[in-house]
Amino acid sequence: MPACDVFAFDEALIRKVARGTLKSVQAERLAATFKMLGNPTRVRIVDALSHAEMCVCDLSVLLDMRVSNVSHQLGLLKTHHIVRSRRDGKMVYYRLDDEHVRTLFAQATAHVKHGSR
Repeated sequence: MPACDVFAFDEALIRKVARGTLKSVQAERLAATFKMLGNPTRVRIVDALSHAEMCVCDLSVLLDMRVSNVSHQLGLLKTHHIVRSRRDGKMVYYRLDDEHVRTLFAQATAHVKHGSR
C-alpha cells in the first residue's frame, strides 16, 4: 500500500465524526454482542427466539441438542443481554431481550440472504 507523501487531516471532519463515534466501553460491548452471535449454535437459538418465546426443552428438541448445551448457550446470551427469561411456575421461557436485538438479527439475516442470490 502506498504511503502518503504528506500527512494532512481535516480537523473539522475529525471533530464531526468524533461526536458520533462509539466510546471505548460501547465498542467493547458491541464487539461482545457480535462475538456472541459469532457462534452457529447461538445464532440458531436467536433465530428460533426471533419467531417465538420458547423454553429450554422446546429449543433442545427444535435444534436437536442436549438440554444442558442449550441451557449453557442461553446463559451466555442472557449475560450479554441478547435474550431474557421469565418464569411461569416451574417453567422458564426465553425471548429476545428487546427490539434492538430483533432488528440487529433481522438486518444481519437479510444481509446474508441478499448475499446468497
